[in-house]
Amino acid sequence: MYVIVVYDVAVERVNKIKKFLRQYLHWVQNSVFEGEVTMAEFERIKAGLKDIVDENEDSVVIYKLRSMPKRETIGVEKNPIEDII
Repeated sequence: MYVIVVYDVAVERVNKIKKFLRQYLHWVQNSVFEGEVTMAEFERIKAGLKDIVDENEDSVVIYKLRSMPKRETIGVEKNPIEDII
């Protein structure tokens, strides 16, 4: 499945979230990661985020898609993923 993870977390947890998500997904721009994952990886991502996030203060949204969506960027492409094999 293809997932997009968008987060808004307190400053002290931003680097922890970024470091964790880079193990599974591609960084797209500030607070946005995306990529193809297995169901097992998806469950690990959710569990890992729950360990890091303060559910009373932070917000993480995960979009699950069947396949990679077509993307169109207006402005600067922060980290193009089309070149990744």
